[in-house]
Amino acid sequence: MGIWDKIKGEFIDIIEWTDDSQDVIVYRFERHGNEIKNDAKLTVRESQVAVFVNEGQIADVFTPGMYTLNTQNLPILSTLKGWKYGFNSPFKAEVYFVNTKRFTAMKWGTANPVMMRDQDFGAVRVRAFGNYAFRITDPGKFLKELAGTDWHFTTDEVNEHLRNQIVAKFPEAVATAGIPLLDLASKYSQLGDNIQGTLMAGMEEIGVELLNFNVENVSVPPEVEAAIDKRSSIGAVGNLNDFNQYQAGVAMEKAAESGGPAGMGIGMMIPPIVQQSMQPQAAPAAPPALPSYHVAVNGEQAGPFDMAALKTMVANGTLNPDTLVWTNGMAGWAKASEVAGLLSVLGSVPPPLPPH
Repeated sequence: MGIWDKIKGEFIDIIEWTDDSQDVIVYRFERHGNEIKNDAKLTVRESQVAVFVNEGQIADVFTPGMYTLNTQNLPILSTLKGWKYGFNSPFKAEVYFVNTKRFTAMKWGTANPVMMRDQDFGAVRVRAFGNYAFRITDPGKFLKELAGTDWHFTTDEVNEHLRNQIVAKFPEAVATAGIPLLDLASKYSQLGDNIQGTLMAGMEEIGVELLNFNVENVSVPPEVEAAIDKRSSIGAVGNLNDFNQYQAGVAMEKAAESGGPAGMGIGMMIPPIVQQSMQPQAAPAAPPALPSYHVAVNGEQAGPFDMAALKTMVANGTLNPDTLVWTNGMAGWAKASEVAGLLSVLGSVPPPLPPH
């Protein structure tokens, strides 16, 4: 290699990033101590942004396209370098390519159980996991707030940061949604929207947009699962009385199938017992209605009156032992003193005085 080739190799005249990996978000152009010469060619492909950094300070940002680098299209860098009248000599600057495509199928999950309060089960520990997508919307913010000077920043690094944010916001999102634990399975979409909404402000601060946030599963401890299963079983059984009768019939049938004299005896008893158990139970008999009486008052029929009314009539003198009364089942009118059912009503009234 001649001396001219060696000197020429120290200057970079083509700046581009052609790496087709699927997980690299930020790539720092490898200069290896080389300088960028005046009128170097910069190529920024679709879903890329090139950021020039001078001594740790973000300068010019280039969107997709082809550029010839000079003071005209490097206004900020020119100001930082103090190029008042252009430059003809090589210059040094760090160039970061930021991938702005959509990164999909990112996984998140709660490494440890998260405590939440449920209206049916009280305080419950839950685990959850799902997936999401994201993209870089502000390369400058992203470099300053998250990537820094990392020359090869990947999705694993940003995913770790996002997972921590998601887990921290998960209890708040569940509380805001107000979804009972038993209904969570049918409300994953609503829950995902709530979590995404609570994370938006924090993502904007680092230049990231969160997309398509999904909750795939929310699980609870085994004891809570057992309680949910028991509640579901009770709901599926319906009428517990019918269920118990059915269980009794099955038990007796199994006993009969076991053989032996006892089994044969039980087997003979099964049909009438099961048939009887399947018969609808008669409603309990209503208590007999208390009798009511018609009373002859001043030669006129009045009533019927219940026992409470009859006691009042005795107290005010309207009803006495000689007053004629009648109720269902009596052949005709009779004196109150001759009706066994009224003796307790008349018991507080003294008999008439004997004649002098």
